Parts: sequence; structure tokens; C-alpha cells
Amino acid sequence: MDIRNLISEDLITLDLKARDKQTAIRELAGLLEKCGLITNEDEFLQDVLKREAMTTTGIGYGIAIPHAKSKAVKKSAVVFGRSKLGVEWESLDGQPVDMVFLIATPAAQKENEHLKVLSLLSRKLVYEEFRQRLRDSKTIQEILEILNTVVEGD
Repeated sequence: MDIRNLISEDLITLDLKARDKQTAIRELAGLLEKCGLITNEDEFLQDVLKREAMTTTGIGYGIAIPHAKSKAVKKSAVVFGRSKLGVEWESLDGQPVDMVFLIATPAAQKENEHLKVLSLLSRKLVYEEFRQRLRDSKTIQEILEILNTVVEGD
């Protein structure tokens, strides 16, 4: 498994406008809807927020990885958003986040693909150099190239 099959230029924003968790998730879910990857943005949003209520997905280092399996998801996808101002997320380290990875997986999917993607991302995001490359990137294409290095077996 690798992220190349789950993310595209249309699922990346370098100028996330939201300043709070719920609005950020809605903004990123809007990209999923625009790409035809979800059937109902509100239903998907509720599934993500229900998961978020269990425990925060703000993992620290300025990163949040909200995720959900949802009946509203047609095809698994990862959406990436970067914020210039920071998003209040109730992160484990108490700091705002500037990078959000939204993972969407169909509810009917038998295997826990969202957990595999979460694990792959987490293994890369622990490295300061990787996070800094994402923060320093100037274009969506650069972000895509960096994220395309997130592959299984790495």
C-alpha cells in the first residue's frame, strides 16, 4: 500500500482557511465532495467528528490526522491541508496544528485501510525533516512528491 493511490493534486490545499477543528474538517471534506469521492458531506463530517470525540487526532508536532470509515465515502482517499495561521485542535501537546491529513474510507471496506494509512503517515511524520519539507514546500506538486514517498515497507 502507498498513498499515491489515495491522494491527488485536487485533494491538497496549501491555504487552509479554518481556525478550528470542525471547520477545518468541513473544508477538507469539501475537497472530497468536489472530487466526487463522498456522497454526503454532512454524513461524512458527522462520522469524522464522532471519531474525534473519542480522542483527539491532534498528535502533536503541529499535525492532526482525523479519519473515519463512513457510508458516505465512495472510494478511500487522503486529503492534505496546510494552514498559515494554525488551527485550534485540542492536540496532545496543546498546540495548534498547521498540517491536517484527513483520511476517508468506505464503511463497507473489510480491512482497516484507514489504520494502515494512519500508520504509514505516522511513521514518516515522526521525522522533523519530513515535516519540515511539507511545511517548506511552495507548490501542491512538491507536496504530492513528498507524500508519494510514503509507502509500505519504508
